[in-house]
Amino acid sequence: MAAPVVSSVTPVQGPASGGTTVVVTGSDFTGALAVRFGVKSATSFTVNSSTQITAVTPSGTGAVNVTVTTSQGTSSQQVTFTYVTVAVPTLTGLAPNQGPTSGGTTVTLTGTNLTGATAVSFGGTPAASFTVNSATQITATAPANTAGAASVTVTTAAGTSNSLTFTYLAVPAVTGLAPNQGPTSGGTTVTLTGTNLTGATAASFRGTPATSFTVNSATQITATTPPNTPGAAPVTVTTAAGTSNPNNPQAYFYYAARPALTAAVPPSGSAAGGTSVTLPGTDLLNATAVRFDGVAALSFTVDSATQITAVTPPHAAGTTSVTVTTPGGTSDPVGYVYLASPALSALAPDRGPASAVTVVTLTGTNLATATDVRFDTTSASFTVVSPTQITTVAPTGAAGPVPVRVTTPAGTSNPVTYTRVAAPVI
Repeated sequence: MAAPVVSSVTPVQGPASGGTTVVVTGSDFTGALAVRFGVKSATSFTVNSSTQITAVTPSGTGAVNVTVTTSQGTSSQQVTFTYVTVAVPTLTGLAPNQGPTSGGTTVTLTGTNLTGATAVSFGGTPAASFTVNSATQITATAPANTAGAASVTVTTAAGTSNSLTFTYLAVPAVTGLAPNQGPTSGGTTVTLTGTNLTGATAASFRGTPATSFTVNSATQITATTPPNTPGAAPVTVTTAAGTSNPNNPQAYFYYAARPALTAAVPPSGSAAGGTSVTLPGTDLLNATAVRFDGVAALSFTVDSATQITAVTPPHAAGTTSVTVTTPGGTSDPVGYVYLASPALSALAPDRGPASAVTVVTLTGTNLATATDVRFDTTSASFTVVSPTQITTVAPTGAAGPVPVRVTTPAGTSNPVTYTRVAAPVI
């Protein structure tokens, strides 16, 4: 067998403190007894094959010859390894200094003596990848980690740097909205509750950014809704850790279309109030108010998205505006007329034969919308002459006095007396 031959070493330099793993290439290495760097033996070595040995450098200075010894002798070639004085790396900055627990954030590390970095660590976990850009800069991809602060370090042949803090952030979650509905025109102030909301960079309603938002705490944001189309809109919050789940049913804001009214049925009623009025229209669900000239209805029932039944409040006689308010806003008004109750002051003639009909003139006030004239309980035919006069035909009946009343949509009048007179008997 021949004496060993050393042809090259990789790398060709390392720190004076030693500890560099060096691959020695050559021939006839089988059964190697020693690997030396100058006069010092390698800290350890492994014979990989007859042509390769892996050795760990001892401490040293300057350029030294690398030799291999076997039972056949020691290599005689001049193949040098140079000990260099390498400063320990230092870190001075991270940008950005936070990211999601899922990892993947590209972080720029700045510092000194970063050349030859062999490792970048985030909280003890190796970076997913890293690139040494220069002696003062490394670009690294943060690995996945648990939420919280993680110490970032760089290791070179000279040692491990000081640490800087990279904060792993949990993905935000939106768990509730109050209120959870409002008009399509936007402008609703909504309180978003959830977790991990600190540092939010965006709040969106169906992908449209909130008009404005304020992060109150890690569990609360106040946002102003932007305009949007009718329907359910997923609400999301974005932080450096990512974007909250848009499919959480607790995080939906309902954009309601503005309600519309088409009529009031009946179109008029008593100034005393209490009239049941049907209001047909559209988008009437979740109505919060029905008003007559700004006065709240005595009560109302939402029958469907297209109908509300309301009971009129008292109001002075005259035309009023009826509106409905829902989370979508307030409707345009429709008209409703309050009518003063009818009153009778006289009738002429005030008597007539019991066995024959008599034309009677009724005078009073608020008679224009008369719907019925009764002599006691018997309806009579009638003609409205003016708001103060009605002509009617007194029906036949038993002799004696009977009350006469006029009914309008505003109610029934006070009675006046008509007397039926029996025919003379001979």
